[in-house]
Amino acid sequence: MPTICYGDVSVTLNESETVLEALIRAGINTPHSCRVGACHSCLVRAVSGSPPPASQKGLKASLVQKGYFLACTAQLEADLVVGPAAADDVSVSGRILTVESLSKTVFLVRVQLNGSFEFKAGQFINLVRSDGLVRSYSVASLPNGQGQIELHVREIPGGRMSGWLCRGEALGASIEVRGPAGDCFYLGYADENLLLVGAGTGLAPLLGISRDAIRAGHQGRLVVYHGGLDERGLYLTDELRRLDDTHDFLTYEPCVLRGDAKPGLHVGPIDQIVLDQHSELADWRIYLCGDPDLVLGLRKKLYLAGANLSRIHADAFLSAPS
Repeated sequence: MPTICYGDVSVTLNESETVLEALIRAGINTPHSCRVGACHSCLVRAVSGSPPPASQKGLKASLVQKGYFLACTAQLEADLVVGPAAADDVSVSGRILTVESLSKTVFLVRVQLNGSFEFKAGQFINLVRSDGLVRSYSVASLPNGQGQIELHVREIPGGRMSGWLCRGEALGASIEVRGPAGDCFYLGYADENLLLVGAGTGLAPLLGISRDAIRAGHQGRLVVYHGGLDERGLYLTDELRRLDDTHDFLTYEPCVLRGDAKPGLHVGPIDQIVLDQHSELADWRIYLCGDPDLVLGLRKKLYLAGANLSRIHADAFLSAPS
């Protein structure tokens, strides 16, 4: 069986064991979260040897060239010498600037970055706390000259990161920001019709994409569907309605699974609402964000309804252990 060397530690992989699992078994504190290759928080670097190409899927070309790979998806066939990600390659330091309530359970967290950090609104980043705890959040704000990013954080009962952020304990604290990653960002095709669908804090990347499209002078249609279990699950409705009112190309469609029907509010499953209102999908570019069951299920339904699979961009929000 292949062996991993990490610093002074060597560990032989068990059958079907990933690099991440082996490192954790050996007592090496490796940042990680989703364990399925989505969040990119377990990024490590091959110092000697070649990582499996499948473990580099979705990484920037510059990182692939430097030997970076995702430890959680890497199953080796040959020995490998591994080292941690270099801070200059993948991260920037920052601090928690402000925390504001957007709803009973969702908070706007602003992070002040201490250096340059290239990203597109709608991509997700990883916040790494000083104790190594890491969680992924999408960026709702546009890049600006002030070096700030805005994140939507849902407080999860017992959540170590979300509780720390949302209760205000994190104010002023130092944080490491890694990334960015993700497929949900505005591509700059001004004439395209864009269909944006998300639930819960899946609104964050959709809002980022919308803001970027507005800034770029988008000319095609842009329709935003945001869903919650009930009206308490919706937030930033005033801002979204203002965007709807002031930009002819943009339409905001709030949806709830249960509640009383009223003008301007859809009641029912959000996937069915979207499919009922969009029978012609071939010419739409589609963004899906939020709950993984919704994202993966709707992606399949939209494809079967005629959407072009290459024009569907999906970032599922995978829950990490609390």
